[in-house]
Amino acid sequence: MSDSLGWIIVAFALYLLLMVGVGAMYAKKNNSTEDYFLGGRKLGGWVAALSAQASDMSGWLLMGLPGSIYALGTGQAWIAIGLFIGTVLNWLFISGRLRRYTIRANNALTLPTYFENRFHDKKRILLFISSVTIVVFFLVYTASALAAGGKLFNSVFHVDYKIALTIGAIVILVYTFLGGFMAVCTTDFIQGTLMLIALLVVPVVALGVIGPDSVLSNIEMSGVAGGADAFLSLFNNGGEPYRAVDIISGLAWGLGYCGMPHILVRFMAVKNEKELNKSKGIAIVWVFLSLALAWVIGIVGRAYLYPEVLTGGEEEKVFINMIIKLFTEDVKIPIIAGIFLCGILAAIMSTADSQLLVSASSVAEDLVKGIIKKDASEKTVFLISRITVLVIAVLAYLIALDPNSSIMGLVSNAWAGLGAAFGPTVLLSLYWKRTNFAGAAAGIASGAVTVLVWDYIPLIGGQTLGTATSLYSLAVGFAVSIAAIVVVSLLTKAPSDEMIREFEDVSQKEINFDE
Repeated sequence: MSDSLGWIIVAFALYLLLMVGVGAMYAKKNNSTEDYFLGGRKLGGWVAALSAQASDMSGWLLMGLPGSIYALGTGQAWIAIGLFIGTVLNWLFISGRLRRYTIRANNALTLPTYFENRFHDKKRILLFISSVTIVVFFLVYTASALAAGGKLFNSVFHVDYKIALTIGAIVILVYTFLGGFMAVCTTDFIQGTLMLIALLVVPVVALGVIGPDSVLSNIEMSGVAGGADAFLSLFNNGGEPYRAVDIISGLAWGLGYCGMPHILVRFMAVKNEKELNKSKGIAIVWVFLSLALAWVIGIVGRAYLYPEVLTGGEEEKVFINMIIKLFTEDVKIPIIAGIFLCGILAAIMSTADSQLLVSASSVAEDLVKGIIKKDASEKTVFLISRITVLVIAVLAYLIALDPNSSIMGLVSNAWAGLGAAFGPTVLLSLYWKRTNFAGAAAGIASGAVTVLVWDYIPLIGGQTLGTATSLYSLAVGFAVSIAAIVVVSLLTKAPSDEMIREFEDVSQKEINFDE
């Protein structure tokens, strides 16, 4: 194993040096905040697609989802189904319209600035509440990525979890700190490609080793609740029949897409219509394949790793264990093990870097330059954004210090908060011209508060509403936010004639972004 570990270390070292090198290369090309936060709006189709999806899926795709399927069975795939539907709808109905509207809304660089300009918020209230919401929930989201990185290094190199966590955090910090948006998107493109290759190869090779005929018997012997048939049923969850509330909660994950700042910012940066249309097809195919293959890994991993059975939170390491066992014991090509383990690291890094950058833009561009110091120079904004990256990373690191923290749980909470706060506001700002400033403010605030109350405050016999009802907070928060936007907008002053003209310009495609 020592020789194998040496090759794995070589692969990791080369990969990490490549990522830092990309950051250093793009550091020289950042001449303005538009370059640093949106890459000068020059994102190509392939990079936009893979960057958006890689930054979205995170360690959840290669650890959280396969781990939950490994532990509880195919029924956990309802989350993946919801995410696929959400991805398709987001690219088809949000991407192009948002890109046009950000141009019409005074060339907005960030989601909070878009809200401010879209609703003519002279007092910058929307800018403030949306920026604070982003920073709060991205703290938790970034912590999930850092925790995943810590578990990966801990499993592979058997170093202390805290040391492993520190290594991963430092590398992510360095290239995000240096290169900004284009560095993040370029590395995300590399990482998205590597993730898909790893997802394709590992289950195929594992099946070849154990033989397809052994899958069912090994799953049965591994002691899954309800037996192999229940494990492979979409309508069973850990041996128990799936309830309607479980399916609704799984599908509700798809609602989050239209409110994710780190995904929406890719739409805002695409170079032109041609590249955007190319991105749509690439992204939809990528996410279908990656989600389907992550589901396969959970099933095949249960059979392949037997007689080893992962329990007690170790289930999220199923893909890691498969790679190590496959390429250091069965096939014995340790350099491939290192490359594919880098695929898991890629999934982790691709999300953490995006979240750090969006948090930095919210603080530096929106809060500081937008509210506190409106005459701040480009140099000042750069400095503050980099300080913000450092501070957010340190706070997320502190949250992730608990080695028992669940990647799935952290992602779930952050996804719900961002999706409920911003999703309805983005959707209605693009498709309902009666939406006004008051409605938008009510939607963002009510969505975020609903998720916090639902998930964190024990209101029923010492339990939270989420635990008591088993209903995902995003479903509730999204519904509450939409209701608040509609009711408050109708009860308050209608949008100005200028706002209506802007809306109609975008609706009728009077705004284009072709070069």
